[in-house]
Amino acid sequence: MRRRVVITGMGVVTALGRSLESYWSGLLEGRSGVAPLTLFDTTPFKVHFGGQVHDWDADALFGSKEARRLDRFAQFALLASQGAVADAGLDFSHYSPHRCGVLIGSGIGGLNEFETQHRNLIEKGASKISPFTIPKLMVNAASGQVSIKFGLQGPCSAVATACASAANAIGDTFRLIQHGLANIMITGGSEAAITHMGLGGFASMRALSTRNDAPTKASRPFDKDRDGFILSEGAGIVILEAEEIALARGARIYAELLGYGMSADGTHITAPDEQGRGAARAMTLALEDAGLAPDKVQYINAHGTSTDLGDIAETRAMKSVFGPHAKRLMVSSTKSHLGHLLGASGGVELVATALAIHHGVLPPTINLDDPDPECDLDYLPHTPREAHVDFTMSNSFGFGGHNASLVIGRYVPELK
Repeated sequence: MRRRVVITGMGVVTALGRSLESYWSGLLEGRSGVAPLTLFDTTPFKVHFGGQVHDWDADALFGSKEARRLDRFAQFALLASQGAVADAGLDFSHYSPHRCGVLIGSGIGGLNEFETQHRNLIEKGASKISPFTIPKLMVNAASGQVSIKFGLQGPCSAVATACASAANAIGDTFRLIQHGLANIMITGGSEAAITHMGLGGFASMRALSTRNDAPTKASRPFDKDRDGFILSEGAGIVILEAEEIALARGARIYAELLGYGMSADGTHITAPDEQGRGAARAMTLALEDAGLAPDKVQYINAHGTSTDLGDIAETRAMKSVFGPHAKRLMVSSTKSHLGHLLGASGGVELVATALAIHHGVLPPTINLDDPDPECDLDYLPHTPREAHVDFTMSNSFGFGGHNASLVIGRYVPELK
């Protein structure tokens, strides 16, 4: 029999703040974390804004020696993991380290370190490449560093499926605990791709909004005037536990993870299937895994990137899966507040979904002023909505045609 898996702790690093409180209040207040970029001079670029984590002092947070050994994406993962562990009230010394692990996704990994050391190679020569280069840039660095921080010796892995990375990491972790391969796991995603190459590469693809004169209005999922996504950074981490472990220690339970579905479009390396067939398949598999009829789902935290093709494809996918019930769904995209955190997006969005269940309030889609006629569901424009929801879904879709859906529900103990 599969074990039940619950969410007991959460941590975030976002453009809206580095605490659950600042993140959640920012969503409910309809604030945007998108602003002009200050990490480097963006004058030569087509895009000058993004969802940057401001006031980041790694030396103060980790000490200069440790900070020097961590790429920015791993720093984000480590701080968010520490926040999630503290939020869960966990003391790992009470548990076998072989039954506790880490699985953190990232779409790109240490891009900043890659660029820095490439400049060293070209400008100063091979002898000036840092010995920390490979340990800093590898995608699994975040998982490895977090496991070292807490001395965890159980399953430890990383997922790199572009913008589906965090959702896939959480789903894979869900399976590990369900099937008895781990008891407690730190999971989610982290990304720090606001670099010269990251910004320039996405801009060259014409994937980014160029609304330089109004950054806070640039991320507008499902709106007729959307013109691309906003490159952002940060981390979203959750603590997943086997139900019996959480209950035995008297943990607060935010929600229960009920189902996981994944699929591939198999059509194009960047553009989604126009009818959303791959996305629909992931949603259907997640519902089947949860043993849930489509009409039981009340809220969906959409992938909703603010791209022309993506928002329409996701809307079509939801209509395909939910049929007439799609018109009764409440849907929102928290990317309207944050921009797109790429491989971390599924982590921060699962946190928002769990908080929505826990608090009985759904975050809105801001900047939805003039809905696209082809995006005609209830996208909760501008203001949050109070709603008691028992069953929700969070969607993440990535370049490469990767699709991942998670079903999250209100935790209800079994009657004995």
